[in-house]
Amino acid sequence: MSRIGKKAIQLPQEVNVTVDDNNYVTVKGPLGTLSEQINKDMIISREEDEILIKRPSDNKKHKSLHGLTRSLIANMVHGVTKGYEKKLEIVGVGYRAVKQGNQIVLSLGYSHTIELTAPEGITIEAPTQTEVVVKGIDKQRVGNYAAKIRAYRKPEPYKGKGVRYAGEYIRRKEGKTGK
Repeated sequence: MSRIGKKAIQLPQEVNVTVDDNNYVTVKGPLGTLSEQINKDMIISREEDEILIKRPSDNKKHKSLHGLTRSLIANMVHGVTKGYEKKLEIVGVGYRAVKQGNQIVLSLGYSHTIELTAPEGITIEAPTQTEVVVKGIDKQRVGNYAAKIRAYRKPEPYKGKGVRYAGEYIRRKEGKTGK
């Protein structure tokens, strides 16, 4: 039995979850609405203020889908109640981020600036010139957009310059002269 899959998902008062015949799950909460098509084999049942996920058999495919299904629904419930955010740090001389409307302008040492527009459902903030905060209700979209920003200048191992996640450890290398 999957340790994650057998846990019940507790639903807060303000969250409404509906599951149709084809396992199309819709979660509505104070921050918005999320929906996802879940594999038709999984059995999703609602009992009062919690959701239980069961698998029809113990074959390998169903075992792997059990915990995944529970995690996807739990992430949707968390997203519509509290939301998700990823913090990025910009390290380097002259590297900075400035917010202009719903765009963020990044200066990352290239000959040009990088202008990124936030997709629908995601907000970008720049509290300081060296911080970027990506917020939204969909965990996957927030993570993907943060990774997209980080990909413009990944942290390099010698001086640690670049865009990194907050708290990310960068393994440093010695230069040529170090012995």
